[in-house]
Amino acid sequence: MPSPRTLCIAPMMDWTDRHCRYFHRLLSKNAFLYTEMVTTGALIHGDHHRFLHYHAAEHPVALQLGGSNPRELAICAKMAEDYGYDEVNLNVGCPSDRVQNGRFGACLMAEPELVAECVAAMAAAVTIPVTVKSRIGIDDKDSYEELVHFVGTVAAAGCRTFIVHARKAWLSGLSPKENREIPPLRYDVVYQLKIDFPHLEIILNGGVTSLAQAETILEQVDGVMIGREAYQNPFILAEADQRLFADNRASLTRSEAIHALLPYISGQLALGLRLHSVTRHILGLFHEQYGARGWRRYLSEHANKPGADEAVLLQALKFTIPDVY
Repeated sequence: MPSPRTLCIAPMMDWTDRHCRYFHRLLSKNAFLYTEMVTTGALIHGDHHRFLHYHAAEHPVALQLGGSNPRELAICAKMAEDYGYDEVNLNVGCPSDRVQNGRFGACLMAEPELVAECVAAMAAAVTIPVTVKSRIGIDDKDSYEELVHFVGTVAAAGCRTFIVHARKAWLSGLSPKENREIPPLRYDVVYQLKIDFPHLEIILNGGVTSLAQAETILEQVDGVMIGREAYQNPFILAEADQRLFADNRASLTRSEAIHALLPYISGQLALGLRLHSVTRHILGLFHEQYGARGWRRYLSEHANKPGADEAVLLQALKFTIPDVY
């Protein structure tokens, strides 16, 4: 029986909002979806409903939190459970300056005892799983022994699932984008973690660009998390249910996915949403297919116009239909 986290879609700032997740759910009924990272301060002091609201179709879906105060994280974890999220995930992997200044994200890998305290507080507040997303190391704290100490310390506090980006992070000198590309991928490190912690669920993240690659990785660990590829080429998800979850339901074609999205768009427009808020997430649907450029250009030029509605998608779809002579 495949784990519910056999395939996960990574939390990506400015990308995996609720509209993106709804679209991904149309393509895969089983992939585990994750929200963008939400800080504890935003939830406690801001409009928490705006950050926590999601469509029921998104399940299974996890809320990713950013923070380092155990009490505040416990409060926010309880909010997640009350809103019906299936998991709450603590971000210990983001290397951006803004995140470091708030004392959360990847810099917390240097403080495994604090992360353990945070996890223990969250786990005590909720019944849903509390998971951690990390790197394999930071700066000069990148030995395997230090990673083992981090995982062992946090696991002892109640975390049973670790999502590990198989790159170290440089907290100074590299931008977040560079931290996703320059440090070398070390899948071997994540594989070794699974060997040394067989009782834990280990999910590998980083550089996964195909389901075939995911299948190979799954021979070594419990799950795979796909990030940018799932966003820029979302149709990669269309065969995921059959190939990774043994779910034989017929997958949607690209055209069927668009038509399935139309009722959702209609409902969102009725609530005052601009069409672009949804269509910006589907520009890559025809990646490397006939008419992909026309599809992207038409949506980009017309979805932001006043009064733009579902007809824009249907018109854009015409660019993907080969001319027949």
